[in-house]
Amino acid sequence: MMRIDIPGGGSLRLEHLVLDFNGTLACDGELLPGVVERLQRLSESMRIHVVTADTFGRASEQLAGVPCLLSILSAQEQASAKLAYVQRLGAQSTACIGNGRNDTSMVEAAALGIAVVQAEGAAAQTLRAADVVARDIGDALDLLLQPQRLIATLRA
Repeated sequence: MMRIDIPGGGSLRLEHLVLDFNGTLACDGELLPGVVERLQRLSESMRIHVVTADTFGRASEQLAGVPCLLSILSAQEQASAKLAYVQRLGAQSTACIGNGRNDTSMVEAAALGIAVVQAEGAAAQTLRAADVVARDIGDALDLLLQPQRLIATLRA
């Protein structure tokens, strides 16, 4: 578990990290540089989950050896499936990172929601739902690896 105390903003007790795959961890089905190393480090304090419709059919191959639970969702009703996944884990102990419109509900429900804006862009409603917006997945994951950065952003 990861505990982060935010001055004027309460305390986060995060047990789970839920991530979208395409547009968040990967571009065109290929993991982005630095993702594997960061996820390995984060897995020491959190359970890592990747939820995806696997548009390019490469998530399983790309995540081989990464300490995470991969859940491939139906292409239909992704937004509600992602939200239900987070609710089953316990939204109050979950951080979520995503970029797409189908990530909006899970990002909003999570104790900590992070949106990323990369090559694929980001849905405006997901940006509005997020607690923090990062310019790429490396920066987003580093907020959890270096929580003082997150504290500086979220303090009241």
